[in-house]
This record gives sequence, C-alpha cells and structure tokens, in this order.
Amino acid sequence: MKSRMKIALSLGLMGLSLAALPAQGLAALQQGAQAPDFTLNAAQGGKPFTLSLKQTLKQGPVVLYFFPAAFTPGCTVEAHLFAEATDDFQRLGARVIGVTAGNIDRVAEFSRSECRDKFAVAADPGARVAARYDTAVAGPNQTMISNRTSFVIAPNGTILLSYTDRSPQAHVEKTMAAVRAWRAGK
Repeated sequence: MKSRMKIALSLGLMGLSLAALPAQGLAALQQGAQAPDFTLNAAQGGKPFTLSLKQTLKQGPVVLYFFPAAFTPGCTVEAHLFAEATDDFQRLGARVIGVTAGNIDRVAEFSRSECRDKFAVAADPGARVAARYDTAVAGPNQTMISNRTSFVIAPNGTILLSYTDRSPQAHVEKTMAAVRAWRAGK
C-alpha cells in the first residue's frame, strides 16, 4: 500500500513538474528544418489580399510569428512591438508576417489598428498552418489556436530561429538577432 502511494505521489509530482514547464519547452519546428509553404487570406493596413510564403521569401527572410487571437492583451502587445520594429526588420531585408487561428474575422481590423499598417496579418482557419509548424494548441472550447511562436525563415525556406514563449516581450528581440545574424553571414 505504501509503495502504491509513493508511486501515485511521484507520478503526481511529475505531472505538476511537466505542467510548470515554460512554453519554450513546447514542440515547434526547429532551426534547420524546412518551413512548410502556405497561402492564406491576409490583410495589411486593413486591405485584404492573398499571402504566399513562397512569394514573400523571394523578397528576403521572413519573420513569421504565430499568435493566439487578435485583440487579446498579450497579442496586442506583441503586435505593437513588431509594428515598432518593422522598419528595422525591413532595413535588414526581412518581412514580418503575423498569423492567427483565433477570431480570424478580425484580422483586417487588427492589421490596421494594432499592427499600425506596418505588416501583414494572416487568418489561419482551424490552425491548419499552425499545425504544420507544430504550434497548434487547444484553446477555449477545445478549438485549435496558434501558440505564441516566432520563426525566422531564410529565403531558401530554412528555419533560422524557432522561439516559443507565452510572454510576447522577447519575440522581437530574438527574431531581430536572428535576422542580423543571417545578414552578417550573407
């Protein structure tokens, strides 16, 4: 009986330990992998268009960031941070793209107000693209949404950076460093 209790207690503690892991421990496509191509409906400055990763990569590296849902506190902060840094990314030859599976009917409005017309935001219905990047997670009501994950993708489609963290603050810093490293190694 005591050994069963010890096993149950050990398993319970292990479960709590796993639950306490930071989001960085969650799986996502890793550095060196090929980024899956996709085409999604997107908007920039409130204007809808069809976004193709393959076409965007022809212009240079892409900072691709997945976020859970437009107009939520963390996602709004992250959009503001990327908007403030977009000119710096562009000077380095990179393009920024945000992708969300949450409230996709509002990406045009979000691209205008929170992304400040600076970069494209794409709608990912059912988190199908997020799943291909291993960033899809169960959200409210068990609907699939995007985890907060940023990638830097080289023009040849190779992932240069894969970074997952629920907190939005470090995403711009990490992706900017990866773009600078890519540019220095060109």
